[in-house]
Amino acid sequence: MIEWQVKGISFGNCNCDHACPCQFEGLPTYGNCEAMGVTEVTSGTFGNTDLAGARFAVVYKWPGPVFEGGGELQLVIDADTTEEQRDAIKQIALGGETVEASTVWWVYATMCDTHHETLVRPIDLAVDMDTRTASCRIEGVLESSAEPIKGRVDGSPHRVQIRVPHGIEFDTAEIVNARTQASAAVSLELQDSYGQLCELHLTNRGPAHNLKTA
Repeated sequence: MIEWQVKGISFGNCNCDHACPCQFEGLPTYGNCEAMGVTEVTSGTFGNTDLAGARFAVVYKWPGPVFEGGGELQLVIDADTTEEQRDAIKQIALGGETVEASTVWWVYATMCDTHHETLVRPIDLAVDMDTRTASCRIEGVLESSAEPIKGRVDGSPHRVQIRVPHGIEFDTAEIVNARTQASAAVSLELQDSYGQLCELHLTNRGPAHNLKTA
């Protein structure tokens, strides 16, 4: 197995309510799961390939909960990457060279029966953890944005975090209000639903925070 590790910033959006039941071992708010996740690698390697600066997004759709499978996905890799980086990202994002069930990418890819053609497109991404805002644009594929959840009484910014210290994705995520439109092989129409901003540190054996406590 090729050793790899990725540190980065991630923005995700799904169709659940802001308190996504999946984070608490519950069923999706509306019974099915539709989601996207985009990552910018701040530092990372796949074998001898440097992944720093690479960006990629995955758009997903399942007819029911993720764990029931039967889903579809489409991977998009930033055009400003080398062939070596693209090959590496394709392995990582689609569960290759990864210990079984150890990362969120492995689980999601395994629970999708259909892997649509991987696209290479310019990915514009901005994530600000302090202001809890984000935006992502992939021309002809996806438009997404996030903002703080607003209080129902006065509309002031509301701050919520979720900690999953033994999970397969993040340790801590900022929960935001997000929206996404996707129109390639996997279509999405998400509006004012669950979003998350987080720092990732994943390896071929799982999240680094799990390895430290193993």
